[in-house]
Amino acid sequence: MKRRSPIDMLDTFGEDRVLGISIKSLIAIGMTIAMAVSGYSMIKRDIELAKVLPKSPVSAQQFELQTEIIENAILGTQQDINAINSSLKKIDERLYNLSRK
Repeated sequence: MKRRSPIDMLDTFGEDRVLGISIKSLIAIGMTIAMAVSGYSMIKRDIELAKVLPKSPVSAQQFELQTEIIENAILGTQQDINAINSSLKKIDERLYNLSRK
């Protein structure tokens, strides 16, 4: 059986082909285009909705103040830990000296 070239197939018209493309392929292409358009319109709608939604209840200044408070608390905790470490070192030295006697 002789193989037909794609150019010869373009000339073939029939019940199951339109311009050389099968009806199944045309339906698949149409569904893909419809899904893409639907997704695009949904994204545009969501963007417009997000523009209308209320603003965040925490302002930028409040966020900065909360961040500063947290940083100060961390620094205070570090100082407390350093003080506890120095006390533990002194206690350890005293215990070592007492055990040597």
